Amino acid sequence: MERSARAKKIYEAKFEPKIKTYISIFVTTVMAATIVGIVLIPFWLVLGRLYLNRYFESLHCELTTRALHFKKGVLVTTDRTIPLDKIQDLAFKEGPLLRYLGLSSLQIETAGQSTANAVDMKLIGIVDAGTFRQTVMDQRDEVTYNRGSHAATAEAGNDHPLKSILENISDTLKRIENQK
Repeated sequence: MERSARAKKIYEAKFEPKIKTYISIFVTTVMAATIVGIVLIPFWLVLGRLYLNRYFESLHCELTTRALHFKKGVLVTTDRTIPLDKIQDLAFKEGPLLRYLGLSSLQIETAGQSTANAVDMKLIGIVDAGTFRQTVMDQRDEVTYNRGSHAATAEAGNDHPLKSILENISDTLKRIENQK
C-alpha cells in the first residue's frame, strides 16, 4: 500500500482464520435459501475453500498517522483509505454466528455519509478488535485535536497567511463606504 511520505504506520491489524469458516457457513446458508443456490452448494463446498484461502490472504488493514487503509478481495477487490478525521465511530456488531465463532464485526461510520446510520466500511474477524478500535479512536482524537489546536494557534497569532488579504479587503470596503 502506498502512503504519503508523512504518514507512518502505527498498527497493522491481523485477521482470525475463523473468518473463513464464518464466510463459508454464511454463503452456504444463503445458497440453501434459493433453488439455484441449492444446486450450487456442492460446487461451493469444493471450490469455496480455495477461494476463501485466497480471500483470507488478501485481507490487509493498517492504521497510519493520518488514515485507515483496508484492502480485500479476490475476484472483486476493495482498496479503501479513510482519513482519520472523517471517522465518526467504530461500532461492534456481533450476531449469533459471529459470537459462536468468537469473531466480531467492526463497522466504521464516517462523516458525510449519504444516508443516516450507513456503514462506510465493515471489518470482520480482526484479532483483538477492542485494542484495534481503541488505537484507531485514540489516533483519530490525536489528529483532530492537533488540527483544532493548530487552527486556534494560527487564529490567535498575527502571522495568519490570510491576514494581510483580509486587511486589504477591509480597507477597501472602508474606502468605498466613506465615498458614499
